[in-house]
Amino acid sequence: MAVWEVLNSEQHATLRVSRSADGERHFAQIVADEFLRAAPYYPILFTKHPETGAFYAGAIMGIEPGHSLFAVKGALPDYRPADLERQGFFITDGQLVVDRDHAVFAGSEGASLFEIDGGAGTALKRVQHALHTLQVGLPETDGFIQRLLAHGLLEPIDVTMDFDDGEHVRLDGLYTISLDALHALPDVAALELFRRGDLQLAYAQTGSVRHLRTLARLRNDRSAEDVR
Repeated sequence: MAVWEVLNSEQHATLRVSRSADGERHFAQIVADEFLRAAPYYPILFTKHPETGAFYAGAIMGIEPGHSLFAVKGALPDYRPADLERQGFFITDGQLVVDRDHAVFAGSEGASLFEIDGGAGTALKRVQHALHTLQVGLPETDGFIQRLLAHGLLEPIDVTMDFDDGEHVRLDGLYTISLDALHALPDVAALELFRRGDLQLAYAQTGSVRHLRTLARLRNDRSAEDVR
């Protein structure tokens, strides 16, 4: 059972947070405000929540659950999604809470959350910013996705990968924005999406799909190293 504690400088003065758990994440939910920052590095695709069926967006960082292909020495070298930045931290009843059993708090390595004077350290400020990004961005992203659905712009994407070691992997339940449907929109609808900033996000998302090839290449490279 998780041990949740309200964060405070006295009780958690020596608590350190590590990025080593990044290597165990193959998928991270992202919000619309992160699309332009994440798109240069990761494939951004949509999927459905298994319980509610609601669409949400995510950055794909690996093919097998629990393993990131983009992590170097356990941590991401490039843009780090807010969902990863806030690992181990939650907002409950307006208070910042930590899950002491989370892997980000394991060991003595990592960055201190607090300065010597008890003020928030750089790592904690990043966590606070990430939580704010998600708090504001989740409803905004829901609105963006609803507009895509209203115009019939989401379509399933076939992600099938064949590797040099003979393994065949298919990633199911993923969706992308259809450029054909987007370009076929009436001018009035396209203008509305443009003014909302949705077109910029749509092109960032569709452009990021090319990184699926990067994932496949990294997977092949890792397999070749394992054989040596």
